[in-house]
Amino acid sequence: MIVVSDTSAITSLLQIGRVEILARIYAEVFVPSAVADELTVFHTALPPFIRVVPVANPLECQRLLKLVDLGEAEAIILAKELKADELLMDDAAGRRVARAEGLHVVGLLGVVLEAKQRNLVTSVRDVLDKLESKAGFFVSEPVRNLILREAGEL
Repeated sequence: MIVVSDTSAITSLLQIGRVEILARIYAEVFVPSAVADELTVFHTALPPFIRVVPVANPLECQRLLKLVDLGEAEAIILAKELKADELLMDDAAGRRVARAEGLHVVGLLGVVLEAKQRNLVTSVRDVLDKLESKAGFFVSEPVRNLILREAGEL
């Protein structure tokens, strides 16, 4: 399975000490150079399962920059270039653009649910609490309740 990520899922899981969830689910995750640059601003090293791959056609990113930031634009284009099975992205505008580009998008909450289904986490509620308190990850109450119901924790 080929998976490309923007910054948010990786940095959020790094901040709560659970980045191994990505490695256990996907084995390796591809990120474009702009995402690697964003990650290394706050994290001293990237986990070994992260593969940095520059986009082959940076000019293609230019047309998306009116709609999303550079990291998201490069992640979308890299996902298309690699014919990725999934793009990990949480930003609403980025998700809309990625879907319009024909990509299958998964957010961090979808990853956390998958981790619960694979018995990689025992409590989605605990992970959500840490994401909100330590990583500043915002989850609306309706979405939180939906995720907890899907995880069998509500």
